[in-house]
Formats: sequence, C-alpha cells, structure tokens
Amino acid sequence: MQEGFVDLKDIKAIIDLMKKNSISEFELERQEFKIKLKRGTAVTAIPMEEPPPNAVGLPIAATSPVLPMLTAGGAHGEMEIKSPMIGTFYRAPSPEAVNYVEIGTEVNPDTVVCIIEAMKVMNEIKAEVRGIVTEILIDNAKPVEFGQPIFKIRPS
Repeated sequence: MQEGFVDLKDIKAIIDLMKKNSISEFELERQEFKIKLKRGTAVTAIPMEEPPPNAVGLPIAATSPVLPMLTAGGAHGEMEIKSPMIGTFYRAPSPEAVNYVEIGTEVNPDTVVCIIEAMKVMNEIKAEVRGIVTEILIDNAKPVEFGQPIFKIRPS
C-alpha cells in the first residue's frame, strides 16, 4: 500500500487473505487513513484529515457462501430451502443474465440457486442438497425474511 492511499487491488488482496485464513475482521490504521473490513458487511476507508461523511463505502461480496436452512416435508418428500437472512431475492446475478435455476433444474449442494442482497452485499445462496427444483416461491427482486421458504427441492 502506498502511504496515505488505499488502492482497490490492495483491498482485494486483504479480502483474499481474510478468506484464506478465515478472518472475520481486519483493521488497519495509519497516519492518514483507517480501513476496517468485516466479513458480510461493507468496507469503509476514512481519511484521518477529513470528517467521516467523506468516507468511501465499497460493498464487498460475502467472503463465503451463506448456507440456507433446509427443512423436510411437503408433498412427495420435498425439502424447502429457506432464506438464511433478511434481504432482497434475486434469481440471476444481474438483470440481463440468465436465472441461476428454473423449475426442473437439477441441483447439487454447491449449485448457486439465487442471490440475496443484504446491506448492499450480494450473498450467493447454495442449494446444500442434491435434487430437482420443483417450485420457486419468491418473485425476482422481492424482499425475503429470515427463514422464509424460497425454493422447494425434490431430493434425488
């Protein structure tokens, strides 16, 4: 890092180190700036000479996938994938992109099924189960609550 300057690639390098070492919080303070990183929250860099309203906020992706809650039940032994947080449900990584999954899509535990945006952070939600998507319970870009069912999966 250059003295008095925080480069975006330096911040990304710190985030990578946090991921690799399972560090949930990082803080660095120098004469002219302070940076504090927390997993699943925003990055804030504050020049020491300036008041906090001039702070730069950079949203970062969740450093590890958020695990959904799974419950068994329903017709045909289906499982429900429930939202692990409060936020906004998105079926695709961007408005012009293809949806992660559709009804009939076969998923495995590592398949990303949606994104939930919480506090400007995009959290990838993985299926955590092997099966076939039988129902999508939330419309795109709609709010979800903690524990609210978002998908139904027929285990395979």
